[in-house]
Amino acid sequence: MKKTVSLIFIVIAAIVCYATYNIFGSNVKAPTDKYFYIKTGQTYESIIQDLKDKQIVQDGFFFNKLLSQAKYKNNVKPGRYLIKDGMSNYGLIKMLKSGNQSPVRLVINKLRLKEDLAAKIGKTFEIDSLEVINFLNNKDTLAAYKLNEDNLLSTIIPNSYEFNWNSSIKKIFSKLKAEEQKFWNFERTQKAKAKNLTPMQVYIIASIVEEETNKETDRPLVASVYTNRFLKGEKLQADPTVKFAMKNFTLNRILFEHLKFASPYNTYYTTGLPPGPICTPSSKTIDAVLNAPKTNYMFFVAKPNLEGYSNFAETYAEHQVFAKQYQVALVEFLKKKKLKEQQAQP
Repeated sequence: MKKTVSLIFIVIAAIVCYATYNIFGSNVKAPTDKYFYIKTGQTYESIIQDLKDKQIVQDGFFFNKLLSQAKYKNNVKPGRYLIKDGMSNYGLIKMLKSGNQSPVRLVINKLRLKEDLAAKIGKTFEIDSLEVINFLNNKDTLAAYKLNEDNLLSTIIPNSYEFNWNSSIKKIFSKLKAEEQKFWNFERTQKAKAKNLTPMQVYIIASIVEEETNKETDRPLVASVYTNRFLKGEKLQADPTVKFAMKNFTLNRILFEHLKFASPYNTYYTTGLPPGPICTPSSKTIDAVLNAPKTNYMFFVAKPNLEGYSNFAETYAEHQVFAKQYQVALVEFLKKKKLKEQQAQP
């Protein structure tokens, strides 16, 4: 009799241990990319099937029992969930039911077009780029943010932002707008005012400076040139605006025929600033415009050493001297380059 009782006790203990392991033990396997995605509107049945197909769930019986007990069927929450090797069925279900998803990092550097923004968001989040474009093309939607199709990218301050994977484009854009408002604090707005510029005008000038040079020491001086030309009512004559107007960012040299391209973005064709930014400048470049020294510079051209730095001039006559030096150096450089290419040919 005692042996029978002992045997029953051992069997019960074994069952309890087995059940406990399958509920609280390390029996969940991480998928290849470590994340499990639940789409908006995805059915309970398809979620369970995905978990099994990806071999995340190792034991279906206890997992299904736990799901039933947790009433997960009525608490499905879309999102991106980080699955770790060694999680328990209980821990997995608790995470999915609570909607404790892993945020997505949206890294924005330099963008030129709203289509670039749409593509980046569509690649990063559940929403697709077409939905984003429709949002960005909606005049009523943009008007609510006091924006239009030309200046909407001025909302973007390049940085790293975190969102949920299933965030709506409205939520994403609203946060970007909120971060932009934080960026334009009292100090920055006062600096813009001191230069007789609005934050929008500063942003547009910064976008041109961003495209004009990658030399940080030159950026404040380049900014002073464009600010001076703008405030004096002269054409900016910025080469990057020609590329933007033509939507041809592969142009290596701006020719005379390009300067005549009819567009409000072509600052050789029109006077004043473009109607919107030609890219999303970094915060450093925006600050370079705000902190630009007061100069009388009206012109600049690349230095003849061809290292990417510029010579700055107050008068056109002085500028012509620098421009001639650059042209001579460039012609010589191209000759040598062509000769090397010819010598390298078999």
